[in-house]
Amino acid sequence: MTFDQIIKDLKERKYFPVYFLMGEEPYYIDEITNYIADNVLTEEEKAFNQTILYGKDISASDIIMAARRYPMMAQYQVIIVKEAQNIKDIEALSLYAENPLNSTILVVNYKYKTIDKRKKLSKALKNNGVMFESKKLYDNQVGTWLTGHLRSKGLSIDVTASQILIEYLGNDLSKIAHEVNKLQIALGADKKMITAEDIEKNIGISKEYNNFELNKAVLQKNVVKANRIIKTFAKNPKANPIQVTIATLFGYFQKLMAYYYLSDKSKHAVASALKINPFFVTDYTTGAKNYPARKVVQVIALLREYDMKSKGYNSNVSDGGELLKELIFKIMH
Repeated sequence: MTFDQIIKDLKERKYFPVYFLMGEEPYYIDEITNYIADNVLTEEEKAFNQTILYGKDISASDIIMAARRYPMMAQYQVIIVKEAQNIKDIEALSLYAENPLNSTILVVNYKYKTIDKRKKLSKALKNNGVMFESKKLYDNQVGTWLTGHLRSKGLSIDVTASQILIEYLGNDLSKIAHEVNKLQIALGADKKMITAEDIEKNIGISKEYNNFELNKAVLQKNVVKANRIIKTFAKNPKANPIQVTIATLFGYFQKLMAYYYLSDKSKHAVASALKINPFFVTDYTTGAKNYPARKVVQVIALLREYDMKSKGYNSNVSDGGELLKELIFKIMH
C-alpha cells in the first residue's frame, strides 16, 4: 500500500489493526503516525486510550500485552511504538499480528531498517494489517516531491528557488517540509508562489552565493562570479562545507559525461535520460561547449582528489576555502 492510499483510507476512517511502518525515510513514517495520533481519537478519548511506547524500554511481549487490552469508553485504543528498531525480539510480534484485535490500532515505527520479509511477522502483517516500506528518495526525485508537497498546500515554487532549496537541504524530506512550513507562515496566506528572494529572506540561503550558482559559474566559465562565490563561502565554511560543494559539482560533471554519449540530444530526451528538469538542459549544452569529454574526465578525477584532501588525506592544506579555490582554478583553466 502506498503512502497516499494509507492517508486516503485514514481520512475515510478505514482503519487496520496494525500499521508496521519501516524503512530509511522517516518523513512518511512520521506523517502516518502523526495523522493517526491526531485524528483517530477525540481529545477526551486519548487520556485513557492512546499510549506511546519506546523500543529501547520494551520487548515484543510488552507490546502484545498492551495491544490485547480493550478500549475504555471508546471504539478504539491507539498504541504507538516508537524506535521499534531497537526491539531485539521484534519477530515475536507475529504472535499478535496473526490474530490482532479490531478495537486496537497498533502503530509500529521501525525506522532506518526493514524486517525480513520471508519470516512470519511479515506474512502476518500482509494478511492482517499494513506493512509500509518508506524508501529514501533519490536526489533526482526530490524536486518532483517538493512540487507535489507544495501543491497540496496550495503553493508553487519557481525552478531556481526549488533548486536552491534542494541543494541546501539535500534529500532530507523532514527538513524540507519543516522549512516549507516556516516559509508558508512567513509569506502569509496571500502569497502562493515561492521565489529565490523568499528563500533568501526567510531561510537565509543566499540567492547569489550558493552551490547552485557556483555550479552555473563553473560550467559557464565565469571566473569572476565563481571567485566571488568562493570568497563568500570561505567567510562562513560551516554553512558552506567544501564536501557538499564537491558533491554538487561531481553530480553535474558525472551527468555531463553521460550527456556526451546520448544519441538523442533533444531537450526532452536529455531531460529523461539524465533525470533532470527540462529547464536545466541548457546547462548541459553549455557545459559540453566549454568542457570537452577529455576535460570532463580530468575534472571528475580532480573532484575525487580534492574530496580526499578535504578529509585530510594526502594534503597539508586544512583550509576548505583555499582547497576550493585551488580546485575551481584547476577545473576552469
